[in-house]
Amino acid sequence: MSSFLENDSPSNLAEYTVSELSGSIKRTVENAFDQVRVRGEISGYRGPHSSGHAYFSLKDDRSRIDAVIWKGTFSKLKFRPEEGMEVIATGKVTTFPGSSKYQIVIETLEPAGAGALMALIEERKRKLGAEGLFDADRKRRLPFMPGVIGVVTSPTGAVIRDILHRIADRFPVHVLVWPVKVQGEGSGDEVANAIRGFNALEPGGPMPRPDVLIVARGGGSLEDLWSFNDEAVVRAVAEGTIPLISAVGHETDWTLIDYAADVRAPTPTGAAEMAVPVKAELEAQTSALAARLQAGMGRHMDQRRQAVRALVRALPSLDQLLALPRRRFDEAAAGLGRGLELNTLNKRGVFERAASHLRPQLLSNRIAEKRQMLNERMVRAERRLDRLLFESRNRISSADASMRGVPGRLLAQTNRSRDRLANLARHSDTAISHMLAQARGSILAQERVLQSLSYKNVLNRGYAVVRDEADRPISAASALAAGAAISIEFADGRLDAVTGENPSASHATSQTKKRTAKAGAPDDPSKQGNLF
Repeated sequence: MSSFLENDSPSNLAEYTVSELSGSIKRTVENAFDQVRVRGEISGYRGPHSSGHAYFSLKDDRSRIDAVIWKGTFSKLKFRPEEGMEVIATGKVTTFPGSSKYQIVIETLEPAGAGALMALIEERKRKLGAEGLFDADRKRRLPFMPGVIGVVTSPTGAVIRDILHRIADRFPVHVLVWPVKVQGEGSGDEVANAIRGFNALEPGGPMPRPDVLIVARGGGSLEDLWSFNDEAVVRAVAEGTIPLISAVGHETDWTLIDYAADVRAPTPTGAAEMAVPVKAELEAQTSALAARLQAGMGRHMDQRRQAVRALVRALPSLDQLLALPRRRFDEAAAGLGRGLELNTLNKRGVFERAASHLRPQLLSNRIAEKRQMLNERMVRAERRLDRLLFESRNRISSADASMRGVPGRLLAQTNRSRDRLANLARHSDTAISHMLAQARGSILAQERVLQSLSYKNVLNRGYAVVRDEADRPISAASALAAGAAISIEFADGRLDAVTGENPSASHATSQTKKRTAKAGAPDDPSKQGNLF
């Protein structure tokens, strides 16, 4: 018993609650590891949570520690964490009392040397190259003289000033600037969206569509240029239809956008020089070509002039060309008078020969012959006319003889037709009388049916018809509003009335029963009168 009491004697150790012990451990860990740098490989990274925080782990070949990057810190990182990337994280170690775990809260994150980033770039390069995004046959030629140039870069800094200044010096054109961030969280998405936005512009729209694009950024470290190694940027460049010049960093800096672009420029200023020609050089070249053209035209005209002169010397003179025609004309003019005289003599001889045959006796004989021929034809015509008259007279006589018996035949036929008409008239009167009797009987039968179906017979039995203002019958009380004008038709006439308030169906039914009871009407529906 004494030993039992000795074992249960109070101890000198302080007593803590679980929360107090967890809080003490948390403060001890945070004070001991307030600022640490940890090198390890990212594991379990799935991107930022819906809250904006990122949760993952850092591990090496033997151990593992949970890590978290709060939303405000994550947006300030120079590059995005990726699964399997070896990094150096700077932050403080703290505990999570709810589950007795510890973790590092990362404040800054940087790759563990350039080798890790280069390995990641090479992996992306192989992946995108296998998809054909870097193929040479996808490259497009730059337009010789673009009208509009689109520039994707930061609106502040020396890059945009250098590009605008260089374009203004060489060949001033319309420049559209799409301002973006060129480093830091979200810069890759902004550059990709800017490239897609320029390609989405419609030709001839309110915003001019660029003929060539320039994606530019100044020099920097591999981490500073990391946005231009983003897969989204490379795919946006490959999907675009506008020729694109990549001018990221200095001549020794290479990013994945350089492989996907149509042309890579060593510097942003070099991109401006590639985009537009030198206006002064073009003017000088045009002037030189114009001078060469003018000199060539002069030489050509001189050669043609000499050729024409040589041809002129080979041609005969005007006197030589006109000598033979002039001689022929003179000879023709000299023989014209003699020819007219000979022609006149010939015509006169022909006339005299024709006149020798024209004598008065010959003309008289000709006239006598024609007169005799005319008389003979007149005699033949008279004979033919007499024959025609005789034949016509015979036809008329025959027709007259045949027509003498026609009146008698016509009279007999008329009498027969009259008798037939009288007979038909007697029959028609009988038929009409019979048809009228049948029609009258049918009408009387229909009238009796109409009278039996007419609602006026119902009105004679004490019923009424209620009509609205349009004279339409009303079959239900709900169809009328309070204060509506109605007319009530009885058997002996109509009355005008105005409706009162519309009571409920139950109230109307009870009121109807009361009025029916007062009037002495039977409650049994079978004892009520039938409408028909």
